[in-house]
Amino acid sequence: MRELAMSKRDDTSRDAWGELEGARRHYLDLLARILTNNIFAVEPSDRSHNQSQFVEQFVRHYIKGPAFSTLPLVRFENLRACMVDVLRQNNAGDFIEAGVWRGGATIFMRALLKSYGVADRRVWVADSFDGLPEPDPEKFPLEAKTHRGPVMRKVYQHFTCDLDEVKNNFNTFGLLDEQVVFLKGWFKDTLAAAPIARLAVLRLDGDYYQSTTDGLLNLYNKVSVGGYVIIDDYAEDSWTYCRKAVNEFRRDQGISEPLMDVDAKCVYWQKAQ
Repeated sequence: MRELAMSKRDDTSRDAWGELEGARRHYLDLLARILTNNIFAVEPSDRSHNQSQFVEQFVRHYIKGPAFSTLPLVRFENLRACMVDVLRQNNAGDFIEAGVWRGGATIFMRALLKSYGVADRRVWVADSFDGLPEPDPEKFPLEAKTHRGPVMRKVYQHFTCDLDEVKNNFNTFGLLDEQVVFLKGWFKDTLAAAPIARLAVLRLDGDYYQSTTDGLLNLYNKVSVGGYVIIDDYAEDSWTYCRKAVNEFRRDQGISEPLMDVDAKCVYWQKAQ
């Protein structure tokens, strides 16, 4: 009888845990759809290979719409999976995104920590909050052309979003607290001096070669074994040298962990040593 009672308690505990995980997943999925303006709309897709049409849809959906992030939903799912894995494996460290725009991905990070009751890790929100840095036209002619082009200047406005607006966006979801730390300034100035001890997930969305390199040089060594590195713009070869920055860094550091696709443009890897 005692064994039967214990078995029933175990089953009840498993059922309760499953329900809790389901509630977390439902909350985070709903939040991701809100952050990406996908509650009453459908995210644009570039699978048609009609770039001008995709840009038009992208601008209407994200830039001119109420979105807090330009990430497709599959990238939020990747972020969720990486964060949940390091929490379950108890890999040490905080979470950071370098290049946040309106703060959507970092709002999601803070929400996930809150949903799991994690109070001893922080979310670092790194951005100039003054748009993208201008690339060197001699070293990075493709990026310089993009940066000075009418779409980036007039439509995307170099993805400028004021720090106060990002803080207000956190506050809108009840997620602005002491576990959120803002790093304002160019990555070359802020990341090296940031008082970050360890990272469990490093997400880089700095768009350009130098911003990506600055993030990797200053933060990669702080990523715990078992932690994750996510590169948002890796395969955006038509306008950035992000792939070149990542490949050179991995070569110079002797990083052999395989790159895994999140989607056609975004990649990640898990740090093994």
